[in-house]
Amino acid sequence: MPDRSLRPLACAGAVAVVSIALLAVAVGADWLGPDVGRGANFCEAARDAVVLQPANSFSNLGFVVAGLVIAWHAGRIPRDKWALNGLATPYACLVVLLGPASAAMHATQSEVGGQLDLLSMYLVASFAAAYAVLRWYRRDRVFFWQLFLLLVAACELIGLLGDDVPVVQQAGNVAFAALLLTAVVVEVRLWRRHENGVRTDLRWGAGALGVILVAFAIWNVTKTHWCDPHSLLQGHGAWHLLGAVSAYLLFRLWASESTG
Repeated sequence: MPDRSLRPLACAGAVAVVSIALLAVAVGADWLGPDVGRGANFCEAARDAVVLQPANSFSNLGFVVAGLVIAWHAGRIPRDKWALNGLATPYACLVVLLGPASAAMHATQSEVGGQLDLLSMYLVASFAAAYAVLRWYRRDRVFFWQLFLLLVAACELIGLLGDDVPVVQQAGNVAFAALLLTAVVVEVRLWRRHENGVRTDLRWGAGALGVILVAFAIWNVTKTHWCDPHSLLQGHGAWHLLGAVSAYLLFRLWASESTG
């Protein structure tokens, strides 16, 4: 049993505390701007309260929990063996940030909140794609961060094309889906390559993909059907919770890489 490092958990915990505190202050002080209806098309009706969409906002705590659990597992990865190419802690912190970023939109329905929500999606999809490509081409972390930032910037540019896209609504969502598809294809090819006995346990990846597909189906169906705007049980909240589970399973896929 390797010694556990608490550094990943400490970093992710600090990110959770600071980001949630900043969000609370921003929402209370109206820093994110006026309500322009961003996120109002996800069934839940806006309340006459500080947090406009409570179910869709607080369900994002699932990402915070998932990020902390990822950080806990990351502390057990032997530093001299692998340590996710040094990217386990950044990934845990990124997953934590998904929660407050998405909640910013649902709590305020503001334009800035909507942009933060999209940015969080770009970050996690770009991470998954860049990490898969890094391993395919056997590159280092410098390459990863360069590609990661390039992909995030590309998503932001694509997002400027507008929000009149069938099914997924926004052009930015198309970029998000394309990056996830890229990650899936490269992960499968890496598994099939099986070079030098190194292989991931693809069951974790299948679980991550299956969960996010179920979440996407719920996200679509509950926008118009099975919609109760005043209920605290919201389909979009389920999308958040299942997305957090998928992010965790994706980490377990990466962490399963070993020499067989």
